[in-house]
Amino acid sequence: MTDQTAKKRENKVLRRNEYYAIQDVFDGLYAKSKQGAIFTDFMSLITSPQNIALAYRRIKRNKGSRTPGTNMGTIEQIAERGNDILVDYVQRRLANYKPHPVRRVMIPKDNGKERPLGIPTIEDRLIQQCILQVMEPICEAKFHKHSYGFRPNRNTHHAISRFRFLAFTVKLEYVVDIDIKGFFDNVDHSKLLKQIWSLGIHDKNLLCVISKLLKAPIQGEGVPSKGTPQGGILSPLLSNIVLNELDWWISNQWETFPSKFPYRWDEVHSPECFK
Repeated sequence: MTDQTAKKRENKVLRRNEYYAIQDVFDGLYAKSKQGAIFTDFMSLITSPQNIALAYRRIKRNKGSRTPGTNMGTIEQIAERGNDILVDYVQRRLANYKPHPVRRVMIPKDNGKERPLGIPTIEDRLIQQCILQVMEPICEAKFHKHSYGFRPNRNTHHAISRFRFLAFTVKLEYVVDIDIKGFFDNVDHSKLLKQIWSLGIHDKNLLCVISKLLKAPIQGEGVPSKGTPQGGILSPLLSNIVLNELDWWISNQWETFPSKFPYRWDEVHSPECFK
């Protein structure tokens, strides 16, 4: 994806949010999270008609919306219900949420192995999108600025630009490549919920819904004891929450740690320095 294409996509997302009169709400969540606020009541916002309508619009425009889940439902069937019925459906589901079984799909990898994907039903994808839209601004405010994977307004080009700066301007010479084997399939549910809490999300109803999402039965395998389905809309955000502590630890070790000899502009640029 080129920078121009990415910019066009960002503008479309922003216009869509503004159309449903909810962008100011997301901006407010981001600002409050930056200031260390604690959030205890999310469900009213997640189940608001504006948020549900925006979630449907985003799901509809996604090519993956035509991939069926275990109930073989489609985005076209959701569209036939009408907006009022759709809003009522999401609100009732989240009042006592029970996720549908997840469809297991194996995708071939270049090395001959297979990657397991978990495909939720289209209804559960819609609910995950509703949750994602509200959680994302809060989490984004707490994520490291040089983390580029699965984040809005960031892509591979930003990561390459940062790499080139560190290599050619800062003159760093080493690259550490870390590959976490089966990462999505081995996420610890209890630790993940604690990490969400540590970001300031203290809505117990929402945490309960996320816990149920994580334990959605997988077709032919049963209820998982760990992991988050690679293929679910909420999974990339949850993975970034898990890795956020690692990002900040690495940053604190080699980037943002306090210097023993603090730089002082007034000393370096004082008249005495030029005598």
